[in-house]
Amino acid sequence: MDLYLLDYGAGNVQSLANSLQKLGYSFKWIDSPSDFDRASKLIFPGVGAFQTAIEHLTARGLLEPLRRYINSGKPYFGICIGLQVLFQSSSEAPSVHGLGIIPSCIERFDDATKAVPHMGWNSALFSESVTAETSYGMSEDAAYYFVHSYRARYDPAGDMAAWAHTVTQYGEELFVSTVRRGHLFATQFHPEKSGVAGMRVLDGWLQTPIDGAESDVQPRCVITRSPQAKDGFIRRVIACLDVRANDEGDLVVTKGDQYDVREKAAPASSASTLRTTTAGAVRNLGKPVALAERYYAAGADEICFLNITSFRSSPLHDQPMLAVVRAAAEQIFVPLTIGGGIKDSVDPDGTRRTAVDVASAYFRAGADKVSIGSEAVFAVERLLASGVPSGDSAIEAIAHAYGRQAVVVSADPRRAYVDAATYGGPQAEEVVRGEDGKAWWYQCTVSGGREARPVGVVQLARGVERLGAGEILLNSIDRDGTGAGFDLALIRLVKAAVRIPVVASSGAGCAEHFVQVFQGTRAEAALAAGIFHRGEVGIPDVKSKLIGRGLNARR
Repeated sequence: MDLYLLDYGAGNVQSLANSLQKLGYSFKWIDSPSDFDRASKLIFPGVGAFQTAIEHLTARGLLEPLRRYINSGKPYFGICIGLQVLFQSSSEAPSVHGLGIIPSCIERFDDATKAVPHMGWNSALFSESVTAETSYGMSEDAAYYFVHSYRARYDPAGDMAAWAHTVTQYGEELFVSTVRRGHLFATQFHPEKSGVAGMRVLDGWLQTPIDGAESDVQPRCVITRSPQAKDGFIRRVIACLDVRANDEGDLVVTKGDQYDVREKAAPASSASTLRTTTAGAVRNLGKPVALAERYYAAGADEICFLNITSFRSSPLHDQPMLAVVRAAAEQIFVPLTIGGGIKDSVDPDGTRRTAVDVASAYFRAGADKVSIGSEAVFAVERLLASGVPSGDSAIEAIAHAYGRQAVVVSADPRRAYVDAATYGGPQAEEVVRGEDGKAWWYQCTVSGGREARPVGVVQLARGVERLGAGEILLNSIDRDGTGAGFDLALIRLVKAAVRIPVVASSGAGCAEHFVQVFQGTRAEAALAAGIFHRGEVGIPDVKSKLIGRGLNARR
């Protein structure tokens, strides 16, 4: 088998390469149009914009050879954008023509009642009768990882009925999650990011015979699907690893109390030799890759690395952190987010690096998303001052190159208490009144919480959404390390202000806190760090608690 992969230059394709290597398959990359003639099987992965994909394929002279390859009937596996380019067009770029293999159009999700992008795990139900061969290893009991804003609408009475292989429900909408005809197969979800379930799909397709396959001779028996009262969307449980160099220069996972990551001196009455000798040292909770692998095995839906030192003067010289991402991506097949130092910078030798350069390096190492913190606050300050996006912020640049789903903004707000009866400042509409009679607004900070800025969290959330962020990681300095539970008032405030996904962070102390945040807010995910690192709560404990309370969870 001559297996080839087509990389049009967007996002993290390294994870697919890692998945294939893990499964024991060798492959080559498409380098020229003539490689399509050599390929006996072809996989086209990718994320990003429809227009960007078509333009890049055209610029490299690969669009028409790809069309000829697919029309020849040879095996093709499209992933995400590799599915969408099969269609005639997309409402994302109406003037741009797709391959036109499937006589239908891609349209944007309705965001009136749900967050867009559709980011997270969901189920897929067969819309045709399948055999062991034509299921390609898929199961209706499994969950798969999706990240997209545009979809192929499911219409059992339309042209899509001849192509739809599975359908998925997000909110009230049914969309086509996989298509199949002959040797053509494509998924809207990312099998390379769908854990063991996704590996089965890749292996199932690769194991399908090239000649005389059952998919060529079996008639299609359509199964009509209708929207259900409850969709299959799963709110994610994310393990976060704060990574920094300790005083000896080694990268370690640490965790702070209200962002202070150094050990405290033991009280004078304490006889603790350990606390005395480690006082002032960076709290060391383990090695980054080893911990991440443990959380993946335990069922974490996503892993987040936050580089809290980030070698801010020259991020691309931060080879140890790039090595961490690269090593983690070789063994972990769920989404990986990396944060810290994602900004324009200058190397010690004077070489200028853009935020896109830095993000690209992490994507090529195996990251799926990058998280932007302080730079996002400064970008929103400029937006508030001018009233119009500048076009050159890190958020805008990376979202344009890789799609908004690749950009996470990490917000670090702190309560700023005011007199509700007299306060008339610029954040007046953001004031929250507590049951104890106190009132406050949430003030954004930068530099790891060390510097307060005159920006409210709602201003930040709306600003970054306008600039192109695809998700908000919502921390709380007040709750960090307390174990008192997530700040539900903060999360509700931000969720009411934006239509992009929100990840709740800071304050988790037990499994019940995850139930509370998912039942009490519309957050799409919840993140924890210290309770997982210290073994106080296990990820399986959280999943069991969620299922026991009637919430969807990936088993």
